[in-house]
Amino acid sequence: MAEARTQTSRRSAPQRSESAPAQFTGLLVAAAVVSAIAGLLYGYDTGIISGALLQIKKEFGIGSGMQQVIASSILLGAVIGALICSRVSERIGRRRTIRVISCVFVVGAIGSAIAPTPILLSVGRLILGFAVGGGTQTVPMYVAELAPPQRRGRLVLTFQLAIGVGIVISTIVGATGAISWRTAIGSAAAPATLMLILMLRLPESPRWLIKDDQQDAARQVLGRIRPSGANIDPEMHDIVELEQQERQAPERCRGWSGLRPRWIRPALIVGCGIAIFTQLSGIEMIIYYSPTILTNNGFSTSAALRVSVGLGVTYLVMMIVGLSIVDRVGRRRLTLTMVPGAAVSLTVLGALFVTGNSGRSSTWFIIACLIVFMFFNAGGLQLMGWLTGSEIYPLAVRSAGTSAQAATLWSTNLLITLTLLTIINGIGVGPTMWLYAGFNVAAFLFVWRRMPELTGRSLEQIETQLRDGRFRPEDFSGTRAPPTPVSSAPAAT
Repeated sequence: MAEARTQTSRRSAPQRSESAPAQFTGLLVAAAVVSAIAGLLYGYDTGIISGALLQIKKEFGIGSGMQQVIASSILLGAVIGALICSRVSERIGRRRTIRVISCVFVVGAIGSAIAPTPILLSVGRLILGFAVGGGTQTVPMYVAELAPPQRRGRLVLTFQLAIGVGIVISTIVGATGAISWRTAIGSAAAPATLMLILMLRLPESPRWLIKDDQQDAARQVLGRIRPSGANIDPEMHDIVELEQQERQAPERCRGWSGLRPRWIRPALIVGCGIAIFTQLSGIEMIIYYSPTILTNNGFSTSAALRVSVGLGVTYLVMMIVGLSIVDRVGRRRLTLTMVPGAAVSLTVLGALFVTGNSGRSSTWFIIACLIVFMFFNAGGLQLMGWLTGSEIYPLAVRSAGTSAQAATLWSTNLLITLTLLTIINGIGVGPTMWLYAGFNVAAFLFVWRRMPELTGRSLEQIETQLRDGRFRPEDFSGTRAPPTPVSSAPAAT
């Protein structure tokens, strides 16, 4: 019976087009710019607090507890935004959701900048976090649904690259010390306004339009975002065929309830697992608190902020490198290559603190370990957080899946930010670094055991293998997938 079902599936499978157009059109470039602005706002708004906390602490006279609340309030907002924007983007579409997010960015940035008390500053950062979380849930998904398979990795990773740009800008602003923290935080309203203006001209996602029974509009959008004269029929056929099969399946999946079936679980495990490990790898610890950690261990404030700039530049450079090679090297292979270097660098860094070699004589060793960590972490695992989420979930539950993944990421980030200084005060800097080195080892094992190679596959091919219960790494040999059968019902549970 299984063989008969496979043969039937093959007869009804969408015809894959391996020669789908991969050139960039003007609208795709504009979408990439929107993605870049959203990523820049994410990196800037989360990174600016690192240097700003030194000014905020002095102005308001607050202790480490309130510092953690101010730093983490944006993360709580991000969790809320990621969860709510899932339903919003499902009901009103990706494009209009991003417009709303742009407006919230403006309100949050201005509100934070004029806050007269630490509590109101936290509220402003909470609103800003809502926009950050909503953007991370919606923007990569929107760009992935517009992009051709051969260029999807690069287009989606413009978001990740721009996070690095935002971090670099925020660390430079913090290192100068000449710009008030209010001006620094409030200036984020300008790029948010530009993002809103661009979204007024961009089209809706063709995949969302098909799901919303607007096939003619979806065809028009595909014709606009693909090169002039390109044959869009195979791509249109694949999307429509898969959507029809989802509607006819005995167990139809929609929204949050659609994440319950067992056949979707492998994608949810991979997506949320990657989200957790991108944060537990130590990146946010380094970005948020490296100036605080360094100043508490004998570094001058100016030296600590200069180190932050160096870390931000390293992050950006590795984002550029990753962006240029991810579609050739492969997501899984790149991650497995880079994670061990991050684990080793944190192990050595922890040893320097544990053995008492954290004074001025070891300054360059400490800085080198931080830079090496950023090199391996930003060039590997960090690339996967938003890229995998935009690729692995079926169309019917893509919004809910990316929302669950974004909320998982931000919740982990929130937990780290709220507890890191307490952990350091309790067990010391060195053992804390070892703890995060151990998380990197766990991340390597997770990617090796669970994460398949998605490079070069269309969103429909990825969904097909998930639906047919073939979503382990061994089921994705090579970098390109041949046409695969689509069953009319989920894999047996």
